[in-house]
Amino acid sequence: MHTRLSPASLRRGRVVALSLLVAAGCVNYLDRSALSIANSAIRDEFGLSLAQMGLLLSVFAIAYGLAQIPVGLLIDRFGPRRALGAGMALWSAAQCAAAGVGGFVSFAVARAALGIGEAPMYLAGTKVCTEWYPPRERAWPIGLFNASSALGPAVAPPLLTALLIGAGWRWMFACLGLAGFALLVAWLAFYRDPPLPEAARPVVRASGKRLRGLLGDPVSWCMGLGFLGIVYLTWLYATWLPDYLARVRHLSIAQVGIWAAVPQGCGFLGALAGGAVSQALARRGLAPVRACALPVAVAMALTAACTLGAALVGGTASAIALICVALFGANLASSSGWALASVATDDDSVATLEAIQNLGGSLGGALAPALTGWLAQASGSFTPPLALASAVALASAALYGFGIRRAIEVPGLSMSPASGHIPPAQ
Repeated sequence: MHTRLSPASLRRGRVVALSLLVAAGCVNYLDRSALSIANSAIRDEFGLSLAQMGLLLSVFAIAYGLAQIPVGLLIDRFGPRRALGAGMALWSAAQCAAAGVGGFVSFAVARAALGIGEAPMYLAGTKVCTEWYPPRERAWPIGLFNASSALGPAVAPPLLTALLIGAGWRWMFACLGLAGFALLVAWLAFYRDPPLPEAARPVVRASGKRLRGLLGDPVSWCMGLGFLGIVYLTWLYATWLPDYLARVRHLSIAQVGIWAAVPQGCGFLGALAGGAVSQALARRGLAPVRACALPVAVAMALTAACTLGAALVGGTASAIALICVALFGANLASSSGWALASVATDDDSVATLEAIQNLGGSLGGALAPALTGWLAQASGSFTPPLALASAVALASAALYGFGIRRAIEVPGLSMSPASGHIPPAQ
């Protein structure tokens, strides 16, 4: 098989890949954010309590998490184009189905399908970056791609609030589903998996051995548990920030649409910074694994401090400012965390390692909405759930700072971090 591309073809392939991945990531997070934006309207229509809404918000993350490892193995076997295309079709259909639900159970089923459909998104996206870029150049494109996970939530409040006010929450969900199908057409029409040498193709028979080897290394567990903390924080704010601003800070729906977007915009800047910082550290000679892990540790310590501050401060402006810094830090950590998995193992195992890491993240994503809703209802205040989130962020910082100091060693399998890179024609 042809394994080399001309410089022009390489540049064009990278631009197409990154453009489509960023667009997909934005649509992906608009879909996830829809329930949070319509939280009050849906809760009122179906008569749900805060605890019930917390569970409904968690269903997505539970399904998403359970799908991670099977989907990661499938991506390593069949490639990101087919796996992500199938995921786009499922998540778009699920979002359209959510527009017609009649109660808690049917909504939960639609959200579970959405979670399974979106499971390939960031695993496949990181795999795409791994195949198109060498190890020391991956952090920036992965950071840019991962920034879509913050850009989507930043765009969601004003855009989805406008749809909610103008057309109702059901039409809001339907429009998002149709946008997903349009994205699917573009993905299948324009993206192709790059040509790789046969030696770089995943060895299917080794999949089980790779998984066992990855799970047998404590670095994998530190990555998974540490990422739990990152996603716990981002999901707490993604799912409950609009309701927090309305209930605790007494903002109107229109004001929530504006001020819920500002912290997420700061998160977008943090995600961009994460990739840039990790890549700069790697270029200055720091080992790629440490160049990714250290920024995560520092950023999560900052996130912990600001989240606790937001729980205790009295003024609305001060609380929003602290949440802005917290989301900047959490998304910087997320960006560097995704880049970490791309350099911590061989290229054929990247999606599987990402799945292990994101399984931990999904557990955090499942716990944050449910625990926040339950604690807020039980205590009558958002202070306890924010204080808990601060402690979770601090634990995550410790795991990345002290537990991740080397690449993962898989016994019996070659570790060739650059095996999936396409060299330009000489």
